[in-house]
Amino acid sequence: MMKKILAGTVALTLAGAGLALAQQSSPREMRGSRLSTEDVAAFADARIAGLKAGLKLTAEQDKNWPAVEAAIRELGKERADRMAARREARRGGGDNAQQPRPDALARLRQGADAMTTRAASLKKLADAAEPLYKSLDDGQKRRFAVLLHMRGRSGHWQRRADDPR
Repeated sequence: MMKKILAGTVALTLAGAGLALAQQSSPREMRGSRLSTEDVAAFADARIAGLKAGLKLTAEQDKNWPAVEAAIRELGKERADRMAARREARRGGGDNAQQPRPDALARLRQGADAMTTRAASLKKLADAAEPLYKSLDDGQKRRFAVLLHMRGRSGHWQRRADDPR
């Protein structure tokens, strides 16, 4: 009798665990989830605040911070706009539903245009950050590089040209 109760308990436990696992999102589904506009804004705010806090700016250095923050926010806004345009194009909404997919050369040109726009934005960030960066000590410069420099596909900034990864 005890063996039957034990076997039944184990079977119910395994069945319950299987159902619980089946209801959870798979890693693939999680990757496909989209962040809301509020989420993106909150992460940008946190990242900017983290950069500023990590630098531990002096009162004199803090005078150069608003230009850097504005440039970072503008870069983030441009990225969000690009992502929204891509999502809309993938949905095929409006007139895009009738248009054929661009050929290889058109995609190369679109990529080049996107890189040109991104390069101009990164130059604006570099120009805005230059006065602040020049005022930082060696430790702050090191932290600036680490905190501003994101790696991976989800990063907002490209890798440096001399980065072998």
